[in-house]
Amino acid sequence: MAVRKEFGDVQIGTCTVEQAYAGMRSVKCMVTETSVLDAEEGIRFRGYSIPECQKILPAAKPGGEPLPEGLFWLLLTGEVPTDAEVKGLSEEFAKRGSIPEWVKNLILSFPSDLHPMTQFSMGILALQKESKFAQAYRDGVHKKEYWKYCLEDTLDCVAKCTGVAALVFRNAYANGNVIAPDNSLDWSANFSHQLGFDDPMVYELMRLYLTIHTDHEGGNVSAHTTHLVGSALSDPYLSLSAGMNGLAGPLHGLANQEVLRWLRQFNEKYGAKGFTIDTLKEALWDTLNNGQVVPGYGHAVLRKTDPRFACQNEFARKHIKNDNMVELVNMLYEAAPVVLTEHGKTKNPWPNVDAHSGVLLQHYGITQEDYYTVMFGVSRAMGVLASLCIDRALGLPIERPKSLSTDALRAMLEKKVSIYFCTHHVVICSFKL
Repeated sequence: MAVRKEFGDVQIGTCTVEQAYAGMRSVKCMVTETSVLDAEEGIRFRGYSIPECQKILPAAKPGGEPLPEGLFWLLLTGEVPTDAEVKGLSEEFAKRGSIPEWVKNLILSFPSDLHPMTQFSMGILALQKESKFAQAYRDGVHKKEYWKYCLEDTLDCVAKCTGVAALVFRNAYANGNVIAPDNSLDWSANFSHQLGFDDPMVYELMRLYLTIHTDHEGGNVSAHTTHLVGSALSDPYLSLSAGMNGLAGPLHGLANQEVLRWLRQFNEKYGAKGFTIDTLKEALWDTLNNGQVVPGYGHAVLRKTDPRFACQNEFARKHIKNDNMVELVNMLYEAAPVVLTEHGKTKNPWPNVDAHSGVLLQHYGITQEDYYTVMFGVSRAMGVLASLCIDRALGLPIERPKSLSTDALRAMLEKKVSIYFCTHHVVICSFKL
């Protein structure tokens, strides 16, 4: 586009012309309290890195993965919870987690081949009938009390979203045969149980998965969409459903599926004789030279290995042996950054979270790839709704940035450049005089 080429580096307000056209990439214009993504350190939840969270947050068993309920508590309050507080929150979710019968019937009436994310979003929307925030607003509650009803909806919504997600799974992949919840289990394990996976190792993987996908600061599509819709005082159900529709996009939540499919195709094409690091590098160069990308590598912000990849890789090394696809991921971690660095067309040659998650899920029998984004959504619900509660507590206003047409932008830029050069010329003439 001519305007981008001619004026790309010119500043307009708080960003450049190029940033305005290129998805507002790296424009610092939001405040999100729950997490911050640093290019070198990775994500920090309320100041704590993922390895630190794995050490300080309560786990279901000694040395096990942290319980997502603990991270939710941390995101919402800024404080590290005790074991008793996390146990209490698990029990609270169990109390609030029942799904109205009509919502169950609605989900089970969906065509089984309707995309799971569509079913999930519609299930969340159906629950909106029970919104305490929407009712309180209709009743004229004072705006200083908004946060209390937002919190009530958030607790209900997080508690119920696992049940909704499980119903979607059973509708799509199990002929509608529903598994009742077991409220003696923690939130993640109960979710896994309702899906039909009762292996204790799947419980552990689910705890890890639901923890690390929870929050990734405020600018990603699902977080920003939830915040934007919520800024109109739409209740948490409406806001979360909107965020999930953003998560469903191929450029956001579907990446782990794409990585898994690519790994399979790559293995089928190049792996017949087995891989060594050298043969793997040759295959990667062949892939790049044929105009293809290496999915799962690179990140919009990070400039190092994604800590979410690292903790999944550690989980695999600790618990999984003799899995060819897991071994391929490990070897790629050694070979791909070297090749991508030499290739020179990526700012970050290191793996992101999606480079590993699909392979782990496959190993434990969760092979329904179209469902992976629903699991991502269950996790992300905790982060975006915790942030929405904080929005309401702070009384943040409706989001309404200013936009310009290309013609209006060009006129503004040409005037700005004209003034600059005119002023610069006068200064030079005055200096000569």
